[in-house]
Amino acid sequence: MNMTNPLNWKTYAGLTLALAAALLFFPSSATAQTAQTQETTKPTSEVDQLKQRLQQLEQTVVELKGQIDAIETKKSATPAIVEATYSEPATPAETPSTESAKPQDNKGESTFTIYGFAMLDAGYQFKQNHPDWFDVIRPTKLPSFPNEFAPNGKTYFGVRQSRLGVKSTTPTKYGELKTQFEFELFGTGVDAGQTTFRLRHAYGELGQFGAGQTWSPFMDIDVFPNSLEYWGPNGMVFFRNLQFRWMPLKGRNAVTIAVERPGASGDQGVFQDRIELQGIKPKFDLPDLSGNVRFTRDWGYFQAAGMLRRIKWVDTTNDAFDLGGTEVGAGINLTSNLKFTPNDTGRFAFVFGQGIQNYMNDAPVDVGIELTPGGDPRRPIKGVALPMWSMVAFLDHNWNKRFSTAIGYSFMDIDNSNGQAANAYHRGHYGLGNLLFYPTDNVMLGGEFQWGRRENFLDGFKSDDFRIQFSFRYNFSKTFAY
Repeated sequence: MNMTNPLNWKTYAGLTLALAAALLFFPSSATAQTAQTQETTKPTSEVDQLKQRLQQLEQTVVELKGQIDAIETKKSATPAIVEATYSEPATPAETPSTESAKPQDNKGESTFTIYGFAMLDAGYQFKQNHPDWFDVIRPTKLPSFPNEFAPNGKTYFGVRQSRLGVKSTTPTKYGELKTQFEFELFGTGVDAGQTTFRLRHAYGELGQFGAGQTWSPFMDIDVFPNSLEYWGPNGMVFFRNLQFRWMPLKGRNAVTIAVERPGASGDQGVFQDRIELQGIKPKFDLPDLSGNVRFTRDWGYFQAAGMLRRIKWVDTTNDAFDLGGTEVGAGINLTSNLKFTPNDTGRFAFVFGQGIQNYMNDAPVDVGIELTPGGDPRRPIKGVALPMWSMVAFLDHNWNKRFSTAIGYSFMDIDNSNGQAANAYHRGHYGLGNLLFYPTDNVMLGGEFQWGRRENFLDGFKSDDFRIQFSFRYNFSKTFAY
């Protein structure tokens, strides 16, 4: 046979392989009988060894075939094209990057994140309000009589919204451990009107349990609109409180129950100068009880939250009067975000109850003074939990990747007691509209028109506040995984 002829050589090789295969897999009856006889004479252990080797060879062939297929697929695949995208506008008050810990990845890595933003607010106020609240709209801080905080008109600047925080996540056998520690520069209380560090969050969470200072479960931060004004809608529940919470259900549907630090305030009204009231002291011997249930769907979510508390005060003066008392504070907070379109989100809240003003974003007191029916000489006056209701309705609209607008209105009404002064706070209004621009990731600038109104209890006096504000914000965030 001529081995130099390629066609004949291939034919010869093919015949050889075919003959070998026939001998291996289709032996003659005599050969098969001989092999069977020999196999029966071999020890059982040797047969098992041959079977194991055959299985190993088959597995090796399968693995090699898989590697060959992977190499061929990789060679034939075309490179993927990655398109650049821009981040969506985020809420200045509580952005997802600053208010929630990063979810743990599948590898179970621990993470540590440093985040925050620097922000400048500048604007012009056409009317007047309490000077300690020069850069925010709070109806309770507007004048209660003509020219209380005169004169009208002023320019203001501030960096008090600027924020700095750290957070971490760590996997444990009891569930994920989350921590958050956050400050801002907006002074309140004894530091009202100052640019000074103020604690926002000092909170830890392990599995289903959490403890520290963070949002009350009675509150829903997602109601806060994408606004420049810092304080936010007066009619929403807004309170960071010390608490211990249990979260038996997490995810799209969630349940949270908490005991919180108690606290309340009272108005002595037209009797505030009476010496008999100087010995009245608050007594908080039971924690506040709060909780919420949230249902999340493709169209948005709905949350129902509740609050139950005891407000107590004692009369420490040894005289002929007994002016101590106890009231029950209770309330319901119904909130929702509705996704009308991919670019339109409605933010809504409806709150009602009594003695829950301490948890509201802008409300005066929880308890008012009232004349006792019948003129009891030992208890001529008493304290009552003030009923109230409020609402929030805002729309956040994204014009495109670079521009967004928030517009809306909020309202609060308090049912005053008959012992409060004629100029006591009765009703408040809050509204705004803005246009925000995001020139690049982590940078925001924009302008906003703001309005607030206060209405008194009995004297018919009203006061308004109008402002134009411009703000510039620069975000930063860095996460370390280990």
